[in-house]
Amino acid sequence: MSGISGIGFNNSYASGFFGPAYNNGGSGNVSEAAAGSVTGDTKVTLNPGESVEKKPGMRSSPAECETCKNRKYIDGSNENVSFKSAAHISPEAAPSRVRGHEQEHVANAFKKAEEGNGKVLQASVKIQTAVCPECGRTYVSGGLTTTKIMYKNENNPYTKNRKSADAASGLIGSSFDAAV
Repeated sequence: MSGISGIGFNNSYASGFFGPAYNNGGSGNVSEAAAGSVTGDTKVTLNPGESVEKKPGMRSSPAECETCKNRKYIDGSNENVSFKSAAHISPEAAPSRVRGHEQEHVANAFKKAEEGNGKVLQASVKIQTAVCPECGRTYVSGGLTTTKIMYKNENNPYTKNRKSADAASGLIGSSFDAAV
């Protein structure tokens, strides 16, 4: 299994097999100069273009959410694919970027099967979502690619036994039509 996972800013709500998220070095406080624009009521807009309405029970609105601003994604596999270093993806672009990344894993599986005289039996991609604990926004938190490859192994004793059993039972050549 391989895939990409989101890592958030001081977010202990990581899901799936990705493990805990880590704090990327921020103090939790952002100066207004470094954060972005300041609205009329002195609220800092970290994510321009997002809603400034704060949902009930949430600490901030999506426009002011520091967790969403600092969320990064990293690949946890041993394959040569994108996102080997943690990188930020905007919440709007995350679905397509994560799907594209997971497609790299699928393409690698087909390439690996071709090189090893195998066949890809199954390849599936699961896109995972989560809810930001600070602002309540649903976002793509990562993806998981699962592949099954079958390799032909003529030296396997079970394969040899099956072939000899087929030959003894008359299955080999039973569908042969010489008239065609």
